[in-house]
Amino acid sequence: MENYVISASSVLFAFGVTLFAGLSTSIGSLMAFFSKKFNPKFLAASLGFSAGVMIYVSFVEIFFKAKTSLVSIYDAKPGYWITVVSFFGGIAIIALIDKLVPSYENPHELKNVHSGEISDGESKKLMRMGLFSALAIAIHNFPEGIATFMAAIKDPTLGVSIALAIAIHNIPEGIAVSVPIYYATKSRKKALLYSILSGFSEPVGALIGFFLLRNFMNDAVFGIVFSAVAGIMVYISFDELLPTAEEYGQHHIAISGLIAGMMVMAISLVLFSS
Repeated sequence: MENYVISASSVLFAFGVTLFAGLSTSIGSLMAFFSKKFNPKFLAASLGFSAGVMIYVSFVEIFFKAKTSLVSIYDAKPGYWITVVSFFGGIAIIALIDKLVPSYENPHELKNVHSGEISDGESKKLMRMGLFSALAIAIHNFPEGIATFMAAIKDPTLGVSIALAIAIHNIPEGIAVSVPIYYATKSRKKALLYSILSGFSEPVGALIGFFLLRNFMNDAVFGIVFSAVAGIMVYISFDELLPTAEEYGQHHIAISGLIAGMMVMAISLVLFSS
């Protein structure tokens, strides 16, 4: 079982798409600052779309590739068992991260940050909320960065698809960070800066994961990591994206976005499959 030789161009490409996904938190900041009217239905449809992409690609493509890789190494039943254990291991990792982040500061427990004027007396509370949201997003984005990076290394088309889905998912997180900080400081620059820094943990996580695993890159490691990535993405979709989508829009809008995401992902996989 030989280790892979990964080219510098592959690393740069994978880092680029991961950086794009992480820094999309800044898009949320800009939307919050400059949009004249917040459109919750559009956000709900977008989050549903992102969930559809993640769910479809996790079960149809990533889990299948992980299983194929591990079965080829460890035989049918042991390889399948390792795939399943790695999948639920990924879920356990991201669920533990969610558990360790208090729900008040958890950016996935989004609040109505667009309601009314904020009094001066609430500034400190808002600043604390914004800073803890930035920290929480940084913690959540760390494994997402590894997931995007590893996918892009193994399969560039798949990596781009995952990056786009995670980018959509990161937009409301940018809103969750920037709006309270903006109202607390009255500074768009500070709000945007903290939003960007929170998203930057995604490419940082990718690089740390790569440097830890680069000497062990082989079919077994890719299979285990891919299966864990599938678990992480499924958890994010069911625990974060779909509930938030339903909170911002009607049930059918969220589900329509979900189905549209699945369809787009399915078509792209068919068109770009080798």
